[in-house]
Amino acid sequence: MRKRDIFIGGAWPYANYYLHIGHLAALLPGDILAKYFRGKGDNVIYVSGSDCHGTPITERARNENVSPKEIANHYDKEFVKTFNNLGFEYDKYSNTMSDYHIKYVEGQFKKIIENGYIYEKEELQDYCNKCDTFLSDREIIGVCPHCGGKSTGDQCDVCGASLDNNEVLDRHCKKCGSKTIMKENKHLYFKLHAFEKQLQELINNSMDKWRKNALGEAQKYIDMGLKDRAATRQLDWGVPVPVNGYEDKRIYVWIEAVLGYLSVGKEVAESRNIDFDKFMSNENQNLKTYYIHGKDNIPFHTTIYPALLLSIKNNYRLPDYIVSSAYVNLNNEKMSKSKGNLITANELLEIFDSDTLRFYFSFKGPETNDINCSLGDIIQMHNKFLVGVLGNFINRNLSFINKKFNGEIREADIDEEIKELTKKCYKNVGDCFEKAEIRNAVTKIFEYISLANKYYDCEQPWIKVKENINEFYNITYTCTYMIANISNIIAPILPHASLKIKEMLNLPEYKWEEIEINGDYKVQNLEILYSKLEEEP
Repeated sequence: MRKRDIFIGGAWPYANYYLHIGHLAALLPGDILAKYFRGKGDNVIYVSGSDCHGTPITERARNENVSPKEIANHYDKEFVKTFNNLGFEYDKYSNTMSDYHIKYVEGQFKKIIENGYIYEKEELQDYCNKCDTFLSDREIIGVCPHCGGKSTGDQCDVCGASLDNNEVLDRHCKKCGSKTIMKENKHLYFKLHAFEKQLQELINNSMDKWRKNALGEAQKYIDMGLKDRAATRQLDWGVPVPVNGYEDKRIYVWIEAVLGYLSVGKEVAESRNIDFDKFMSNENQNLKTYYIHGKDNIPFHTTIYPALLLSIKNNYRLPDYIVSSAYVNLNNEKMSKSKGNLITANELLEIFDSDTLRFYFSFKGPETNDINCSLGDIIQMHNKFLVGVLGNFINRNLSFINKKFNGEIREADIDEEIKELTKKCYKNVGDCFEKAEIRNAVTKIFEYISLANKYYDCEQPWIKVKENINEFYNITYTCTYMIANISNIIAPILPHASLKIKEMLNLPEYKWEEIEINGDYKVQNLEILYSKLEEEP
């Protein structure tokens, strides 16, 4: 079977705070899919990076009296450590500060201009005479027109309403407190409206590939009427605008961050001597693309990113699969830094093994609806499934062999029905992964492991060892066959457990294909796969 080309883009987390459990739940499917497709032997390019530019970072830097680069560098390094600790294996995790990314974005920006999709427009903008500068929305403070509360230029701190800076009353400069004036300023705009028909066609053709929330949000965005978007921003931190007269501005982060999929993808391709333009071409019938992100990023991946792809005119494939997660609530409350109830991925990793978190957010992930998460629920799921189902089957088998036969497993016959069910499991779970249905895949995996436990219970090897030793050998060898294949089918979800099992029986490296065991085996370095966690009172 011919190897396929697989492109997986994981959303770029914003580098001004630590990764929280919403990031983990939203981005985990990308790593699971990458591991699955690599196991199939496909050509996988799986990329992401840190989104390091924009106003929030410059504001935080100003408040902390450091440079924006220091803020971005700190969180970029933290993201890398966290992803590594969670078992993520990107082909490259980059950031928007890299020279390669900046040069790539500048080149694509010029191409979009040449293709006629960017134009100049003068407009009135808030200006601070004292600071002698135009102000971005987050550099403005004022009064919310809806509730009268304190507001920035884009959102009310009291009622949470999203605002246009022109709506905000009594506007002042956040830095010096001076009242703003309106002054003509020129910006470049992207002709988003020009792609409305093609984007509608994309939605219509993606009904069986995009998640339901992505289809709904994308359609709503188009139904509201696509409006051209500012492509430049009044900042000194970001990707320079490659146009004369725009030295005091930067390319708006919404353009340059999503183009990161292409900049890093191209960087990976070049390191492998792959022609990225051919790899990503719409003519490449061997290509499948997946984009992994949270609900708040849906418009950027279903509308803006495809429009940018079309504007570049490289004939790149528009997104095949949009893998958009819903929200994760903590203890029935929406998480937020202001509420103080936001739990980071690092904090969870201090309590739980990475496999436990990968299992929980795969099995209960917010694929279709918001989910409620609690530490108690994670503990219960760990104990019920990882200890009670998976760990139980592995440990009861190998411990018995260790105790009675010094860990030696004699070659015997494998139950043919079990072999057929195993092959069927690979097929069914693989079909779910292909469609990015992670929860269904995990459900089918644990149905197979439950079947293995049932087989062990029904066959009663602890009795057969006394009554019919040859039948005992057949049962044990069949269970060894299931253990070997379990080590494969859990690998995308539970990479550490998979490796432990393989080391216990000296099994071959993970591939997404049936392991046909033969010969004798010896249990090595037997250890409990998972320990039971103490449940909260």
